[in-house]
This record gives sequence, C-alpha cells and structure tokens, in this order.
Amino acid sequence: MSFVEVTKYLLDGFWISLLIFAVTLLCGAPLGLPIAFCSMSRFKPVRYVSKVIVWIVRGVPLMLQIFIIFYVPGLLFDKPIFSELDRYFFKTYQIKDAGRIIAVLIAFTLNYACYFSEIYRGGIESISKGQYEAGYVLGLTKSQIFRKIILKQVIQRIVPPMSNEIITLIKDTALANCIVVSEIVMQAKKLAATKALVWPLFYTGVFYLLFVGLLTIILGKVEKKLSYFRS
Repeated sequence: MSFVEVTKYLLDGFWISLLIFAVTLLCGAPLGLPIAFCSMSRFKPVRYVSKVIVWIVRGVPLMLQIFIIFYVPGLLFDKPIFSELDRYFFKTYQIKDAGRIIAVLIAFTLNYACYFSEIYRGGIESISKGQYEAGYVLGLTKSQIFRKIILKQVIQRIVPPMSNEIITLIKDTALANCIVVSEIVMQAKKLAATKALVWPLFYTGVFYLLFVGLLTIILGKVEKKLSYFRS
C-alpha cells in the first residue's frame, strides 16, 4: 500500500477516535457537574455514595471499565447485548461496530464525568466564603450568587486542569481497540496483521500530535480570554 492509501485507511479509524472524543466531552463534561454537587452535598448518604462511586471509577483502569461495560451485562442477562446491537446496526444500517462503540462511549462518559466532577468540586470550593457573604449583603439569592459571581471565576480556574483532561481524552480513545473497535490504532494493527506493515502503528502518533497541537492552541486562547480574573 502507498503512503496515501495508508493515510486514508488510518483516517477512517481516526474519525471513530474523534467521535469517541466528541461524545465523551459533550456528555461527560455536563454530567460531571451534578456529580460534583452530590460530592459536596450536606446530605451525608448522597455525599458518601457519590464519593465512593468517584473513587471506584477513578481507581479502576479505564480499559477494565470498558471490559466491564461490554461483557458484564451479557454475563448477567445471559445475552450479549452489545454484540447483538452490532449485528442489528450492521444488518439494518450497514454500520459496523455500533454496539461496541456504544459500550465504549458509556465507559468513557462515566469515567471522564467522575474526573471532571473532581475538577469542578475543586474549582467551586476554591472560591472564598467572603464572596458568598458579599453577595448576600447585596441582596442576591444563593443561585444568583453562583451564576453572577462564582461561576465565571470557577470556569477560569478549572480551564487548565480541564485542558489536561481533554488532551488526555483524545489519547485514551486508543483504548477502544481493546474490544476491537476500529479506531485509528486498531486500523494500524489490521495493516500490521494483513499487510505486514508495521510503520503505520508509529504513523498514528502523527494524527494524535496534530490534533493535540490544535487543541492546545484552542484551549490556550480560551484560557487567555478568561485571564480577566487574574490579579
């Protein structure tokens, strides 16, 4: 295969990587906020349950979580749910790996939601109580204080750690190949197995580097725009 043909073949897998990245970010980032509020709840059972869940999800490797999401429902219900989804989507819509991708998306979303929740919690708790008290003096309600005073400062403070997690996320999409999802690394492995081409495995790094570079520029501009809170 020529260099151009290999590039096109790997791009087919990179679109899957980007899909996993985008859906995880769009679903995981919002989901992290209610988890953060649960972790800060004054109601102890809610707070403890939330913290235990976050501890488990952050403590167990993401690859193992993908295996759990993909295989455990089939073992519990004696029915390979995601494999059947694979067959259904391929038979009906000619879409490959749909069930496996759904399993990966569930695992990634839950995993990153827990990581994002800790970033949110740290950002919210870093705001001094004096700012809440000042808001009450001005006659603002608790929700108004959060929206008008606290939220923008929290966003500014969480951008750097969120940026690190977002960059890590695009690299973690390679873990999807553990259940044979045809993302870019899996595509390169197929070339190694069928065409005896090893160099595409190393070539995949170029795709990640370029995308990470683009993300770094975008996130750097976002951070610069939010620098108005710096003293």
